[in-house]
Amino acid sequence: MLQLILLALVAAVALLQLYAVLGRRMGRQPEEGAARPEPAGAVRRPAVPLTTEPAPLEETPSGLSAVRARDPSFDPQVFLASTRNSYRTIVTAYAAGDRDSLAPLLTEDVRKAFEAGISEREAAGREEGVDMPQPPRSDVETVDFDGDTVRIGVRFLGELVQTQKASGDAEPRVVHRRTAELWTFERNLADRDGAWRLAGVDVAEA
Repeated sequence: MLQLILLALVAAVALLQLYAVLGRRMGRQPEEGAARPEPAGAVRRPAVPLTTEPAPLEETPSGLSAVRARDPSFDPQVFLASTRNSYRTIVTAYAAGDRDSLAPLLTEDVRKAFEAGISEREAAGREEGVDMPQPPRSDVETVDFDGDTVRIGVRFLGELVQTQKASGDAEPRVVHRRTAELWTFERNLADRDGAWRLAGVDVAEA
């Protein structure tokens, strides 16, 4: 009987020592959550989203890009340079009453309005002249389409020196003024040789 008790004590001591060395692993251990290094050469796959956004639709060209889409030869810088030249020619020709210079640069409606203004001035016996100390500043403000016709609004900021002489005046009156106007030019894109013509003039913000 004593021998059995001694054997049981020896076995218990042995189990306690084994427990102290190995420790008891119960439940989830901290080291189990640690990331395990991947084997050399392993390739990580990119995460795949659970949902995908539809591809954006191709935007419809607008503004000057729409004009370029309809007419690949259209150059905005060349257009603005051309309209600045037209601005100077139209302003000076109107002041001088030069109908022949105005005609090819204006639409029919604008030509009639300008000629009426010239005729009224002539009937009143008034004379005018205009000088531009420097080229006007020009910026594209609007672009609109009506079928094959495109209309581009250009805002001009200019400085004019006007001479005005009424009937009976001994000397002309000189007026310095700044202008802020929105000039609308139009062109039929179906006509490759068509020119830009002035289709309207409105007051603009400086």
